[in-house]
Amino acid sequence: MKLQLNKEIQSDSGNFYKPMKSFVKMVINVVDLVLPPRCALSGQVVSAQGQILPEEWMQLEFISDPQCKCCGYPFDFKMETEMECALCLKDRPEFDKARAPLIYNDKSRDLVLRFKHADQIHIIDSFMPWVMRSGENLITEADILLPVPLHRFRLIKRRYNQAALMAQYISKKSKKPWAYDVLIRARSTKTQGTMKADERRKNVRKAFEVKPEKLGQIMGKNVLLLDDVYTTGATVRECTRTLLAAGATKVNVLTVTKVVKL
Repeated sequence: MKLQLNKEIQSDSGNFYKPMKSFVKMVINVVDLVLPPRCALSGQVVSAQGQILPEEWMQLEFISDPQCKCCGYPFDFKMETEMECALCLKDRPEFDKARAPLIYNDKSRDLVLRFKHADQIHIIDSFMPWVMRSGENLITEADILLPVPLHRFRLIKRRYNQAALMAQYISKKSKKPWAYDVLIRARSTKTQGTMKADERRKNVRKAFEVKPEKLGQIMGKNVLLLDDVYTTGATVRECTRTLLAAGATKVNVLTVTKVVKL
């Protein structure tokens, strides 16, 4: 009797959700008709959300092996074993590995700036699958995902932290926990767009802290740090130092783009 009742409940549930699914699909179709999905780079109408037109895609430069086993700098020649680039050999970063799917060029810069400053957060669906593929191993071994934080004044001005949206996206897909308030920016820093490497390092020195009440979330854990652009590595290196000093076992870095020519 109980088995029969369960079958009837399951059958009724299926009958209930079928029209609901049809309704949701209809709503999505109506929204797409009124506000059609557009290419994240050109703004032209495309057939599905997150799609990028072929002519725009061709202007993106993807990073693939071989690359520096530490910072992910792409090499122009084949290698039989993993190697570190000259910069990492000279001054090895504190993080274990950094990866990014895209070289920072004019086209990928447009993608990042639209996402970061133009409120076009919907285009996260365009590039985050590439980010997750590039950092698949880093995501697998991570215990917690943390975004590079914004200072509260800049967060109020911008209204959202693009790195936090990235962490949230990966968390939803991978089921890994993430936190937005473990690592904080303790002091406001200048915008680094035009700064040289040494200036960037000085600018972010001691700019980050781990909240004392949040130490348990990273103590003895492997942390995956998320950001949009890896330029000189000054910011993620300072974040890494802060996290390691607070008890993290290891820190890896995952970004959307990487600057390869300074």
